[in-house]
Amino acid sequence: MRRMGGQDAAFLYGETPSWHMHVSALMILDPSTTPGGWDFEKLRLHTAERLSLVPQFRLQLVDVPFGLDRPGWVEAADFDIDHHVRRIAVPAPGGPRELGDLAGRLTSYKIDRRKPLWELWVIEGVEGGRVALLYKVHHALVDGVSGMGLAEVSFDLEPEPATPPAAFEQSEKLTGDVHAPNVVERLALGMLNAVTRVPYRIARFGVQSVVQGVTAAGFLRRRPVAMPFQAPRTSLNGQFTPHRKLAYTTVPLERVKAVKHAYDVKLNDVVLALCAGALRRYLAKIGDLPDQPLLAQCPVSLRGGGDDEIGSKVGSMFVKLATDVADPEARLLAIHESTRDAKEIGQALSADKILGLTETTPPGLIGLAARMYTSMGLESRVPPPINVVISNVPGPPFPLYMAGARLESMYPMGPLLLGTGLNITVVSYNGSIDFGFLCCPEMLPEPTLVAEGIALALDELEEAARRRAPAEPATTPG
Repeated sequence: MRRMGGQDAAFLYGETPSWHMHVSALMILDPSTTPGGWDFEKLRLHTAERLSLVPQFRLQLVDVPFGLDRPGWVEAADFDIDHHVRRIAVPAPGGPRELGDLAGRLTSYKIDRRKPLWELWVIEGVEGGRVALLYKVHHALVDGVSGMGLAEVSFDLEPEPATPPAAFEQSEKLTGDVHAPNVVERLALGMLNAVTRVPYRIARFGVQSVVQGVTAAGFLRRRPVAMPFQAPRTSLNGQFTPHRKLAYTTVPLERVKAVKHAYDVKLNDVVLALCAGALRRYLAKIGDLPDQPLLAQCPVSLRGGGDDEIGSKVGSMFVKLATDVADPEARLLAIHESTRDAKEIGQALSADKILGLTETTPPGLIGLAARMYTSMGLESRVPPPINVVISNVPGPPFPLYMAGARLESMYPMGPLLLGTGLNITVVSYNGSIDFGFLCCPEMLPEPTLVAEGIALALDELEEAARRRAPAEPATTPG
């Protein structure tokens, strides 16, 4: 049995009936490029053929009784591709609203833990003769960067699929580990680890926390930075339900890069500024714009180059979105300063690497804490730690094909965090930047109102950049 990391175990055990910890992506395909014509069976066989390149998709969860220790993975002995690849049709006319609503409903359901933790929904009837794919993969298996790597493995660079590996065979073992310890063995190992390893981890966690606390205090004396629980309460925060809704939009990458160069900031700063402008416009429209800036949690990949290990490796930085600033140029520059400070304090703290709380706490306690937090309605009673999650994942700059169909766009969806009803996940792909807005509709009834603000925010920044550009020198008649 392959033992799971502490963060991945927390993602599993921290789930509640309203808190889903799977990551998703809605991908829109043009099937007209498929040699010989596209159909569902081609996609199903294509996915089965690629399973040997994606061992995560053959792993099954093995729990430790009472959550005493981290669970593990073994290869599923009864893997059935038809349990994971399914088809459904979107209601007519199959436009963005209908497709977003359907994707949101499918995302609202948890993944069956008795099987490998992923699903692929083939959505037919999309307007313009398109087909959509909805991937759902548990966060314990992938993060944003590794998920993008898995997507690239599943796709081809040409309409004619590359020569696939040997087709999936039930007897083929990719991990070499199919033995799941019985309940007694798992209980004994869990108790042993709880007695021998947990006290050491707690002591180490305490010492490292003190060291990092001193480092952070020294940094904060020099410069105030964004920290959790500095967020104002808005309609985006509260107690959410299992329901989910999706909206999406796309802007040209070159336009975003032009703004980046005009202000000499990072591309991610411009993406955050676009999100900030859209959120400011939406909250002002409904009369809920706070005087304080919204606070975003931005997941940060902790993977080194070439790291394709199973599981998630993410940290966080916190950024003030300057939504209290009316001028789009000043807002962008304020965000740039906030991200710079967040990176500096992150580098200062990384000098003393610390065990996360998830590495020191038995998963069962994490699950108990999450259930108590939601059952007591603390999302609405305690100050919100953040207002929104915004994640930016780089994708391939070239076109991809799935079973011959060209991928037109991909709209990622990250999980909602406790008390935060909106996740904005962004990916760059083939000259575009695609934004996915996943929300709890009880807190954000119409996510399209936020999505529509992205293009408007880009227009504002471009206009501000034109105003600040030096005038062309006048030519003197010869």
